[in-house]
Parts: sequence; C-alpha cells; structure tokens
Amino acid sequence: MSSGGNEYYDVLVFGSCIVDFISYVPRLPKVGETLHGTRFATGNGGKGANQCVAAARLGSRTAMIGKLGDDPWGTAYRTTLAAEGVNVEQVEVLPGESTGIAQINVADNGDNQIVIVTGANKCLAPADVLARPDLFERARILICQLETPIEGTIAALQAFRGVSIVNAAPAETNLPHALLSLATIFCVNETEAALLTDMPSVADVQQAKVAVHKLRDMGCKTVIITLGEKGAVFAEPHNPTVYHVQPLKVKSVVDTTGAGDAFIGALAHFVAKHPDAALGNCIAAANRVAAWSVQKPGTQASFPREGDVELPADLATLHDQWERV
Repeated sequence: MSSGGNEYYDVLVFGSCIVDFISYVPRLPKVGETLHGTRFATGNGGKGANQCVAAARLGSRTAMIGKLGDDPWGTAYRTTLAAEGVNVEQVEVLPGESTGIAQINVADNGDNQIVIVTGANKCLAPADVLARPDLFERARILICQLETPIEGTIAALQAFRGVSIVNAAPAETNLPHALLSLATIFCVNETEAALLTDMPSVADVQQAKVAVHKLRDMGCKTVIITLGEKGAVFAEPHNPTVYHVQPLKVKSVVDTTGAGDAFIGALAHFVAKHPDAALGNCIAAANRVAAWSVQKPGTQASFPREGDVELPADLATLHDQWERV
C-alpha cells in the first residue's frame, strides 16, 4: 500500500511488535526445576500490532510505525502484518537487534509466567515521528501504548492533531503529565486503573467511577476503564457525569488473551468511521468485538473480520447499552 498522494488512514499505530512463545505446562515450574510441557505454540503479539490488526480486520485503512529485529521472526512478522492489509513501510527491520519476544508458561489452572524481552521495540524513538510527518497528517486516529519507550510515544502524541488513544498498558506508576494530558482518550483496564490511581482495587462500576475522577484530576481528558465481564465506564471532558456501558454476555469464554487489544483496535475503528457517533455507542460496539474475540482461541487469530460481528449500521441504536452511574 503506497503512502503517496493524498491517501489517508483511519488508524495509525505507533507501538510494539512482539512474538509470543507459549509453553503449556501442568503447573508452573519451581526455581531450578525442569518440567515436561504438553503443548507449544507461537503467535504474533505486542499490543501495538494487535490493535492495528484488530482495526484492519474490521475494515479500517491502517498504518503501523514499529521496530522488528533482523531475524526470521521479524521478517515473518512484517510479512504477516502486510498480509492483514496494514501499511508496513514504517515497520523497520533493524540490523543487530532481535525481535521482541514474550516467553509464556501457561499452567492447566490458568496461572501464567511471562518474560518479555523487548528487543528492537526499545529503539522506537522521537526520530521515527519526525521521519514521516505525512503519516501523522493523514491519519484520523492515533493509537499508542506503553510497550515502547515513552519519549517516542509523547513525541507521537505531540505531532498528532486528530483523535489520539493512549492505552496505558502495561501500567507504570508516575507517568509523565504530558502523556496523560496529550491523549484525547486515555484507556486502561481495572488493574491498570488501580495502579495508576493508587487505589487498593478497581473491581466494580462504583470503584471505577472513583478511578475515572482521579484520572481526570491527574490531567486526563476522556477516560475509559474497561472492566471485562462488567463492561466499561467512561467520562468525557467538561462533563462530571460517568457512564457505564453494559457488557455483552457470551455463551462460553475460550481465551481472553488479546481481548483488550481487540477492544482498543475496534474503538479506534468505530471512532474513525463514525466521527459523529456518541462515544458510548462506539464503546458498546467495541465491546461486541471484544466479546466475539474471547470465544475464539489465540490473540490476533481471535480477532473478527468485517461482517463477523453483528453490528447495527447506525450505532445510535446502541444508545440503550449505556447509562449514567
């Protein structure tokens, strides 16, 4: 896909690409212990690329700015992203760097251990924003996360004039005020919200309401806190009202991995495609996409394609899915 001419993008992602190596084991090993695993799988991950693929599969024109290592994993990942319809001109393969990887052990009871080596992702920098100003000028929505250096993320937010979404994951304490205040939409899950606001927990809608106000006091504009099976809460600037978006009930949960990324990518897609829609309606639609994904195994493999999820042509019909709390 060429970036020449006056071509626009619905969604531009500035973020991470990570390959997952997953070992399934009866239980997690003790220090120094060797266990026989039952199954091994690899998959493409990294919050940035996940969110980009989620938006692309729903029909958004997408572009990605990211870094991969000069190894077989990086080359294969770039090819796969391109096959999803993502513009990968700015997904750079770096000589002398390894592709970011996550080593994951998953026990039969669901417990896991994860070691992430970010590799080439640590090289995503402000210079990568300056290298392609046209991408930032021609995109409707920008998505960023916290799996790459924060200096680059802040530079990306400063360069962008459209609607920006910061998914503050994995959460860190003492985030710079610029990161909080530059984002049009600041989105976290319940665990991340608790860490950022120094609350003991954010386990229900009322606690999430408190966390929303705390995040607003910290400088955030629009705040969304996702609550898994309890739906999501949100509040917009200059409006003290917090709203609860109801969850979509699913028959059976197969794999929740990547559900948050499916939500973020879908949210960006709906905001880009329906710029006049109420935010609550876009969140309700994104909830449907995330609910669809948890009923399928895998991460990117579980993301729906355009037409898979039953959605109304007019998102306004989803208005009954959310209410003030």
